[in-house]
Amino acid sequence: MATNKNALIRYQALDRCFSNYRKCYYIEDLIEACNNALSEYNSSTSGVQRRQIFDDINFMKDPLGYDAPIESIKDGKRVYYRYSDKEYTINKQPLNPAEAQALTDTIAMLGRFKGLPNFEWMEEVTGKLETAFSLNDSPDNIVGFDQNIDLKGLRFFAPLFEYIVAKKTIRVKYTPFNKDTTEIVISPYYLKQYNNRWFLFGKCQGFDNLTNIALDRIDNIKEGKEPFVENTTFDFNEYFEDIVGVTHPKEGKEQKVVLKVADDFLGYFLTKPVHGSLKKRSTNIFELKLIPNYELEIYLFSHSDKIKVLEPESLKIAILNRIEEALECQEK
Repeated sequence: MATNKNALIRYQALDRCFSNYRKCYYIEDLIEACNNALSEYNSSTSGVQRRQIFDDINFMKDPLGYDAPIESIKDGKRVYYRYSDKEYTINKQPLNPAEAQALTDTIAMLGRFKGLPNFEWMEEVTGKLETAFSLNDSPDNIVGFDQNIDLKGLRFFAPLFEYIVAKKTIRVKYTPFNKDTTEIVISPYYLKQYNNRWFLFGKCQGFDNLTNIALDRIDNIKEGKEPFVENTTFDFNEYFEDIVGVTHPKEGKEQKVVLKVADDFLGYFLTKPVHGSLKKRSTNIFELKLIPNYELEIYLFSHSDKIKVLEPESLKIAILNRIEEALECQEK
């Protein structure tokens, strides 16, 4: 079905003409009605020709179009057009198979956002679409996305999003792991998801560096009275390029990291690269250029039976220390 805006405007104009039994619409009247409708949307329109209207009528009559019951009635040497069914209108017609499939695909795509904070309205919209267009018999869910709607702290996503957009300072009460509850004043800049957790980045009062807070550690937030500090330093499109995850070490510097990967782990390792800088030196040797951080250590530690750190020595020692701690924990 033609879906450009001008075509839809013409179909609606013709639909009104064919439904009006109080007037006979000849081809000249149909052309005028379509031109008037088009000029309401675009005053500079060049108008439509006689041939276009005939093409539109044929399309509306076609089963692949609207399957409209348009009849042509002779009036002397002239012909006028109308619907044979007085109750018919293209606006009450069910979707044709192609339209139904397109809408079903769209609803499936929108379903990806269900459960995300600030997208609660999506479930209502998709539900209404399914009901209005009789798509309730669409296929069951066959794709799952890694989004934990029960994740602690997810309820703070929407208000934090709004504070960031409004550029308002906030007071955050949060409880770090194994530490007492504290309150900070922060100018919020950015929300990022990593490893199925959400993190807030912003400028904390009294600190020069960015502050990073996991939403699941937040107890409460409220608007602060302090002036908002504009972000004039950090480009978040670049901020995460040199690290794995979200932790940016204070004194961290980019380093060359060389890894040796076991043969039976190569497929997984290459399919899911740990960082965008990954380069292959040889069959089993790979190089990264990044800032070593907590998330990189955890990744390497979790695959320490398949990945060996060759460089730098400091990172190798860090992984060995974690392995020793794990062994001690298991022996207790």
